Amino acid sequence: MKKRWYDYLWILELTYMALGFFNILFAWLGMLFFCIPLMISLIRGTKGYCSRYCGRGQLFGLLGGRFGLSRKKDIPRWMKSRGFRYGFLLFFFIMFFQMLWNTYLVFAGVRTLRQAVTLLWTFKLPWHWAYHGTLFSPGVAQFAFGFYSVMLTSTVLGLITMVLFKPRSWCVYCPMGTMTQLICRAKNRKGDIVTEEP
Repeated sequence: MKKRWYDYLWILELTYMALGFFNILFAWLGMLFFCIPLMISLIRGTKGYCSRYCGRGQLFGLLGGRFGLSRKKDIPRWMKSRGFRYGFLLFFFIMFFQMLWNTYLVFAGVRTLRQAVTLLWTFKLPWHWAYHGTLFSPGVAQFAFGFYSVMLTSTVLGLITMVLFKPRSWCVYCPMGTMTQLICRAKNRKGDIVTEEP
């Protein structure tokens, strides 16, 4: 099968993680990985990003498939369940808004900048070498540290499930995938209602 340009988006995923290692402010670029899937699902009503443009999913497929780093076992049924996926999405939102709150506190001058990346929402990793100052408020850097923590944590979770189960098992419970699926369902349901009106 002939490769297309979007088959190489896994390179962007690796580049993003590397850039954030050397300069945390590059973590802001990760907002593209959040906004683009939402825009595609809102405008087109499809999960086209997940199936075609997700560099992270491609990376897991490459590592687990071509490089054989996956056991290629079926993911447990409970991880596929609606309860687990929605519960993980809720938990993800709570952690995300906590990150935003910490960013607000730094912007407001209530808290000083914490130059650390939190892995798996628990382990604080010193990341001071990746911050070289900014012309903007320290809150800009605080958001970057928090957002990179989210991206690193989700990547590590994806790698763990890639090794234990099938290569792209992360895609089953990915919060962004669950969110875009909900948007698509709502949009398509609304479209059905509109077409039924006289």
